[in-house]
Amino acid sequence: MMLSRSTFSRNAPRALQKQCSAAGASSRRGMASAATPGLQYDVTESAGVKLAHREVAGPTGTLALVAKAGPRYQPFPGFSDALEQFAFKSTLKRSALRINREVELLGGEVSSTHSRENVVLKAKFLSNDLPYFTELLAEVASQTKFAAHELNEVILKTLKYKQQAFAANPEAVALDAAHAVAFHRGLGETITPSTTVSFEKYLSSEALAEYAQQAFAKSNIALVGSGPNSAEVSKWVGDFFKGVSSTGSSIKNTASKYYGGEQRISSKAGNAVVIAFPGSGAFGTPAYKPEASVLAALLGGKSTIKWTPGFSLLAQATQGFSQVRASTQNLAYSDAGLFTITVSGKADQISSVGKNAVDLLKKVAAGEVSGEEIKKAAALAKFRALESAQSLETGLEATGSALINGSKPYQIGEVAQSIDAVTEAQVKDVAKSFLSGKASVATVGDLFQLPYSEDLGLTV
Repeated sequence: MMLSRSTFSRNAPRALQKQCSAAGASSRRGMASAATPGLQYDVTESAGVKLAHREVAGPTGTLALVAKAGPRYQPFPGFSDALEQFAFKSTLKRSALRINREVELLGGEVSSTHSRENVVLKAKFLSNDLPYFTELLAEVASQTKFAAHELNEVILKTLKYKQQAFAANPEAVALDAAHAVAFHRGLGETITPSTTVSFEKYLSSEALAEYAQQAFAKSNIALVGSGPNSAEVSKWVGDFFKGVSSTGSSIKNTASKYYGGEQRISSKAGNAVVIAFPGSGAFGTPAYKPEASVLAALLGGKSTIKWTPGFSLLAQATQGFSQVRASTQNLAYSDAGLFTITVSGKADQISSVGKNAVDLLKKVAAGEVSGEEIKKAAALAKFRALESAQSLETGLEATGSALINGSKPYQIGEVAQSIDAVTEAQVKDVAKSFLSGKASVATVGDLFQLPYSEDLGLTV
């Protein structure tokens, strides 16, 4: 006999009753929203947990738990990977099978990911099922079993597949190595341990349970959501997150320091070179530099027009090199950033394209790029920031990370305004600062043919 919906979503009726009593508050909030852009987050605190919510009309909602538990903060290699994989496995109240069946019967989705700084647990659901999924996130954060048999039979095997997949991606390996030479420890820790690292050496169910208690403590987490009713989210978070641990001060938090350098890794999987510089940190932090995102759009590489190479500076520089890809991005973190130019493809063509990319930076620094090009790049950078807000999930991690680290929450409208204020001189100066300092260069593939940093005209 199939379980009824109320069997495991027992709090839904109370949520519906609460909607009636909150009708007046909702109408008042609606009047306020006319003066506030709908993409802004309302920030509050409930049960000692930092909470940001964005009211979006519709029948569905999204709620994410962001935990300061990425590789930057892990005590040993693989702990963040394992914490991600253990999410939504057996808890003290529910088996993994029960969680899977309940989520499916409610028509929801749950997932877990990790970045260099955070582990993110995410739930997407029908709005009336908010109580169940809020309770589930609290349960995963505070009552996961970390059973030894799940670690040995499921988690470790999955992590080994992840290692192999990562090693087969030269661009990912090069980007990882660029972080290592740029920051050493902290942000320089590998996003997924290499195949030379044995997970069994470090991972145990007891050690993971201890780390999780620290990582998911109230001081190290934030909840970020999108949905129709902020008051309801605050209520259910207050109800279900009371039992989450309040102690977590032992999570290490060393300030990032940029070093620069070079690393070369032989690989048969393919060829890639990442050229990196100290870029812009996250919005709201002292390291935030919107001109870096404009410079990234100016250099470009990936076309914004389907079936054409586009007209960005890098797109023009790669013409004639059909077996090479080039792209630029700024990776923003809580106290630092990494501006990267990635060139991948055929080894004997990467050297020429890499030199062209560095020459383009020199042209920007010398003021040899027209104001019209920079204006176009600023428009593209602004479009990317605003377009990303179309998704309900945009900014979840960025907002959660800001709340955890005490900086200004990610507000898409203010990001766009900051890009509007970028001047040609600022773009020129940031390019000049890259070239006058130390670069971070990571090379993966056929090292006999791939260039050294000095071949590209860079100082490391």
